[in-house]
Amino acid sequence: MGFLDNLFNMADKREIKAFSKVADKIDAMEPKFEAMTNKELKNMTNIFKERLAKGETLDDILPEAFATVREASKRVLGLRHYNVQLIGGMVLHQGRIAEMKTGEGKTLVATAPVYLNALEGKGVHVVTVNDYLAKRDRDQMAQVYEFLGLSVGVVVHGQNPVERKKQYDCDITYGTNNEFGFDYLKDNMVSSNSQKVQRDLHYAIVDEVDSILIDEARTPLIISGPGSKPASLYLDADVFVRTLDEDDYEKEEKEKAVSLTASGVDKAEKYFNVTNLSDISNTELNHHIKQALKAHVIMKKDIDYVPKDGEIVIVDEFTGRLMFGRRYSEGLHQAIEAKEGLDVQSESVTMATITFQNLFRMYKKLSGMTGTAKTEEQEFIKIYGLEVFQIPTNKPIRRVDLPDAIYKTKRGKIRAVVREVKRRHATGQPILIGTTSIEQSEELSHYLKKE
Repeated sequence: MGFLDNLFNMADKREIKAFSKVADKIDAMEPKFEAMTNKELKNMTNIFKERLAKGETLDDILPEAFATVREASKRVLGLRHYNVQLIGGMVLHQGRIAEMKTGEGKTLVATAPVYLNALEGKGVHVVTVNDYLAKRDRDQMAQVYEFLGLSVGVVVHGQNPVERKKQYDCDITYGTNNEFGFDYLKDNMVSSNSQKVQRDLHYAIVDEVDSILIDEARTPLIISGPGSKPASLYLDADVFVRTLDEDDYEKEEKEKAVSLTASGVDKAEKYFNVTNLSDISNTELNHHIKQALKAHVIMKKDIDYVPKDGEIVIVDEFTGRLMFGRRYSEGLHQAIEAKEGLDVQSESVTMATITFQNLFRMYKKLSGMTGTAKTEEQEFIKIYGLEVFQIPTNKPIRRVDLPDAIYKTKRGKIRAVVREVKRRHATGQPILIGTTSIEQSEELSHYLKKE
């Protein structure tokens, strides 16, 4: 271990010691809060708000507010925050990332900082990766917040603007990064402030923060309107591409790119009766041919997209979920529609767009939780100014993390995985296998089925 690593560990230990002192202070208050009636405990919310109005800060009331949430959680959910969970809550309140091992109860950890920051009345957003988790976490944890007199909303797909505004006006709002992002874009397109659904972006806690703020950071959210290009251009390009041989184009699977070779360009010029495909006057034709080529050669049915009910539905490359309502840009979606023999819808024109990276940097205070963030700490600091703090587990870890096994070939790796699965399956042990794509999952599934 290097000198810098020792320094960081010493700094972490000092902070853990400081956090533990606050947790001990909260522990000391527990008998006082246990003795309160439900009415007295609920009234603590009003007391805290009054103290904030008189000039006290959130840090001033943190120990008592955390003690209040812990007692409310015990009474409503039957769950008592461990001290390490309280420490995780302190880290989130400070606007940092809490790295906590799987199974350490991150959902419960968030309740203390969410309650504390919601007391300001400016709105707290709890961001999850999908609608199911947003609704599940809201339904579970709202019992604690509502017991303490706070309102809790959830923003999910399909809600109308009136319903959405009602959810955002709550003290605490659960939702996905997509929903928060699209609502932000829509609010910037309305003609008057009264039509906006969101309030100011005040404080957010992002669950699976590495996935949302790093893996999907540059994913653009796009709101588009109908364009004016006729469908015939897509259909003509599609018919032409079907006449090409493999020698007429070259592809780069890794980059998801494809281009015509000299023979392909020659065929295109003859087919479309043009003298120079690269001429500026043929820019639009060239673009349509490239998109049709990409649709046929790069985009795979049931892997990248699925034809469903007369439409092309995109498959999320990270999760494998169908992304209803999302469309590829720059004419690629239309090219796939032509390829699959569906009605080609008019190409859309981008009206508003933002990346998750830019969206979440606009929050006045941002924090997050995950099981894996330390390895990406420098990115978090550089892009968002977010430090990662590793929270100790409540009990010593019994899991053994084995070293990586490296294989010369992909085939050798898959065979080794299959052998290991067979060995462990024979003992009745359940096994979770993670891959980076649907394609890899299907390939591994094929070999497992053979066994």
